[in-house]
Amino acid sequence: MSQAEIGLIGLGTMGAALALNIAEKGFPIAVWNRTTEVTRRFHATAGDLADRVVPTETLEGLVKAIAKPRTIILMVPAGQAVDDQLDALTPYLDSDDLVIDAGNADFHDTNRRSAAGLPFRFLGMGVSGGEEGARHGPSIMAGGSADDWDRIGNVLTAISAKAEDGSPCAARMGDAGAGHFVKMVHNGIEYADMQMIAEVYGLMRDGMGKSAGDISTVFDSWNAGPLQSYLIEISAKVTAANDPHSDKPMVDMILDRAGQKGTGRWTAIEAQHLAAPIPVIEAAVMARNVSARLDERQAGQARFGASAQAIDLPAETLEQALIAGKILCYAQGFSMIDAAAKSFGWSLDLPGIARVWRAGCIIRSAMLNDMADALAEDPARNLVMAPYFADLIESALPALRQVVASAIAAGHPLPALASGLMWFDMMRTARGTANMIQAQRDFFGAHGFERLDGVDDKHGPWGASH
Repeated sequence: MSQAEIGLIGLGTMGAALALNIAEKGFPIAVWNRTTEVTRRFHATAGDLADRVVPTETLEGLVKAIAKPRTIILMVPAGQAVDDQLDALTPYLDSDDLVIDAGNADFHDTNRRSAAGLPFRFLGMGVSGGEEGARHGPSIMAGGSADDWDRIGNVLTAISAKAEDGSPCAARMGDAGAGHFVKMVHNGIEYADMQMIAEVYGLMRDGMGKSAGDISTVFDSWNAGPLQSYLIEISAKVTAANDPHSDKPMVDMILDRAGQKGTGRWTAIEAQHLAAPIPVIEAAVMARNVSARLDERQAGQARFGASAQAIDLPAETLEQALIAGKILCYAQGFSMIDAAAKSFGWSLDLPGIARVWRAGCIIRSAMLNDMADALAEDPARNLVMAPYFADLIESALPALRQVVASAIAAGHPLPALASGLMWFDMMRTARGTANMIQAQRDFFGAHGFERLDGVDDKHGPWGASH
């Protein structure tokens, strides 16, 4: 076989799946893993694709196996491991070679690496879709120079997921860390979407006494309507599955302590720096953190008793509440991306981002088609103000308010759905209560304030000047 067209380092779950995807799309690929046996086993089990895979046992061997100018994808853990790998590659690469970090990197690290003057080209790339997506078509969000994207874009669009209209779910988001930033917000939305589904699941389980099988039927019906999405689809599947050991519903056998890799937390932290309100995502991160405090929650129930009481809500009302919550969550996410574009000087294409998320990624859903259309009409307009979604919100809002109010009265925790509702109520209140906060700040710190009447006096009568 002639030299490989591309190289890949790191044959873990995601790296191995991505390498097979690349090979399957017709691009010869050289691979290397720090543990040589992993490389050998990968090649031996590649089946019909083995002829397009070049296994190498050293970094130098990997580099020599790739045609110039070389392109190498890193699929290694985020953080120091990436810096170490870049350092290790430096002696073997030329200035026009391109290294792509396709891990779950902090976009600040990607910015730093892009600005560091590396002796070769560098591209940051967010990849969403898990192992299945990596193998058969992920959503790809790249960040770096347009020239570097043009050089490798044919490969990345070929291996990406395809939307219903056939367009690839892969695009350059902007310079430097823009791709990893968009992937981070994607993951934050993912946290929130999952949390809202879990909250409605909890209402049906604990408030309405529904079995996992009954809940699966509800989710399955929702997946045929406006909520059609990957997460609703798999929620129906996980609630339908039985545990092979106990023959009880699998979901009922799982400890309610959720893990996380940190990207949702990064989203919440960065939103504070950008002054971008994303309360639904923040509530979802909080909920995962609370879930980890199992001993404290058990002690809380022992001391105060279980809070949840019976509740009776139609499935249609729960569906409408979830529709409203989903729109509010995505509106906050896109608003945060817009804030980042202004802050970092990135030209982030909001409708293009919505289109990239339509297939391959975890948050893919039918609603993203309409979101892309709404954002294309007016990217500067908050999504909830787009006519299509404003009408949906108006229609679904009574259900969301009923669900949140009923749940709170009955002691069922709905942090994400409630946070979405509170944000929306604030966003449609022309005169809020921050005037009281400004008065307080001026009283204790002489911070001043703006007046409604235009009088040139920025302080209240409580200060020494009065």
